[in-house]
Amino acid sequence: MAPAAARTPRFYFSLRSPYSWLAYRELTDRHPDVAAAVEWRPFFEPDATSERLLTEAGGSFPYTPMSRAKHLYILQDVGRLVKERGLAMTWPVDRNPVWEVPHLAYLVARDAGPEYGARYVAAAYRTRWEEGRDICDRAVIAGLGAELGLDPDALAGASDDPELRRRGVRALQDVCADGVFGVPFFTHGFSRYWGLDRLPAFAAHLRAAGTPAGTPARALPEPVPSAVGLGAVGLGAHATDDGHAGGCG
Repeated sequence: MAPAAARTPRFYFSLRSPYSWLAYRELTDRHPDVAAAVEWRPFFEPDATSERLLTEAGGSFPYTPMSRAKHLYILQDVGRLVKERGLAMTWPVDRNPVWEVPHLAYLVARDAGPEYGARYVAAAYRTRWEEGRDICDRAVIAGLGAELGLDPDALAGASDDPELRRRGVRALQDVCADGVFGVPFFTHGFSRYWGLDRLPAFAAHLRAAGTPAGTPARALPEPVPSAVGLGAVGLGAHATDDGHAGGCG
């Protein structure tokens, strides 16, 4: 195993989270060298099938119920942050979301090349947070595939693919192994940074370590041997830890 300090830095992002969207904007606009150096790792709330597979694999996902007061605070706080940055935003309405749909589609896009993964994330964030559309709708994801020149059916049906399901569970295991409890979350060896407001410190840390210079982005979870069985392929009233303004699941 490589020394902790030499391990590839990671950016855990969620297409669901407004704070993760804002971190993505700042990462790519203000710190493009860091954006190119990190592994982009999807963080998503598992549906019943993924949760079962994760449990069978010995993992767990960091659930924290979100109170009404906290939800209302996030609405207000994100509104302030968006206004400060001069961005346009439309709050989406999630109806029976299955977060594997957009996040496993990311793996399909990323398999086509790092540039496609980055373009997919940009398109998905734009679709959700600027256009207010439902990215758990397979037709919406198919449209993103067509826009990017990728197979629309492969993206839209990613959550039905047993191999991609296994890779998704592996990604969730990495969430557990890296001690991630909310997004945006940045890691490098034993160093961890949670929240939008920690991004500048993470960028400074990587630059001080000499990591970003010319470092290519790495591939995301590759197929791995698995003895975990797959069953038939909702999300309850859970949310990941969002205990301060910079970190919201």
